[in-house]
Amino acid sequence: MIEWIDFTHWQDCKALERPGYVFEVVNADEQRMLTPCIVPLEVPFDWSTLPIKFRMVPEQQPRHSAPLPPSVSGG
Repeated sequence: MIEWIDFTHWQDCKALERPGYVFEVVNADEQRMLTPCIVPLEVPFDWSTLPIKFRMVPEQQPRHSAPLPPSVSGG
């Protein structure tokens, strides 16, 4: 991981990209999102403040869900 970077430098995120890493973006309300480098960044609809900082973090590995229960046949 790297240190927090002021969001005014987001347009430079392509130079920071590394395989297996994504960016954690935080707004003034401490809401967080994980994203690849997308310029311009589209923030979630429920964010009421703009992003203020970002950093590179390891990408989370996918998790396997539990199998679906067997269907119940009626009739």
